[in-house]
Amino acid sequence: MTDAIDWDDAYSNFAYIPDGASYPDKWRKEATNFRAEMDDKGLLRADIAYGPDLRNRLDLFMPWGGLQGLVVFIHGGYWKEDFDKTVWSHLAKGAHAHGFAVAIPSYVLCPQVRISDITVQVGLAISRAAAEIAGPIHLTGHSAGGHLVARMVTATSPLPQAIRQRIRKTVPISALTDLRPLMKTKMNETLHLDAIEARLESPSLLEPQEGIDVTAWVGAAERPEFVRQNALLANIWSGFDCSINAVEESEKHHANIIEGLTEPDHPLTRSLLCL
Repeated sequence: MTDAIDWDDAYSNFAYIPDGASYPDKWRKEATNFRAEMDDKGLLRADIAYGPDLRNRLDLFMPWGGLQGLVVFIHGGYWKEDFDKTVWSHLAKGAHAHGFAVAIPSYVLCPQVRISDITVQVGLAISRAAAEIAGPIHLTGHSAGGHLVARMVTATSPLPQAIRQRIRKTVPISALTDLRPLMKTKMNETLHLDAIEARLESPSLLEPQEGIDVTAWVGAAERPEFVRQNALLANIWSGFDCSINAVEESEKHHANIIEGLTEPDHPLTRSLLCL
């Protein structure tokens, strides 16, 4: 028997988004403008190293005045697309307006490394940013980045316990929470996922850390697999000693779901900052 599901189609986002190909250029333009504004004001600390590779760098956007804490945003791209931290700078806007420092790291991509290696890198990036910024930590990420921030608050997180205890809120956006279906896609020629790694790196298959506060966020107009995986995480983790809920934002798809992070009073930003 053949698999009845076309898994490549199930995880194909931009083919189903009107004018989807235009979004990366739009993101880069908005990010470039925000970076220039922050740099002019002396609020951008660029290219802070957290590891030996050239992609082991993060940008830190510092707020004016009193510091409320740290937000870390982890970008997506199926752990393999040629995005880096500079494409997503504008997503710091909402949290930055509330007095939070915002860290956005790059990381080494597949196939140079495995997804489990990226998990370790993200742990190092968060730890490096946390060493620079005191106070509570709020984590968010999109798509593969959503997977990575959810992974940070599992019982097998690479984060030191002292860092984990500072995490006040985690908002995975359009997260991939069960990696097993990806083994059936063509992209696995690059990811090289096997059954063991898929299980050990899937937040929905792992126990969450006790006491965490998570909101799993997805666009209602996204591909059904992303809506399913969002609900899956909330369903499974609701049986543990943590706070978790799921949000399906109406009329949002995989590309525009992150736009809420640019707005200080958007429900996505407010949820992330516990406002």
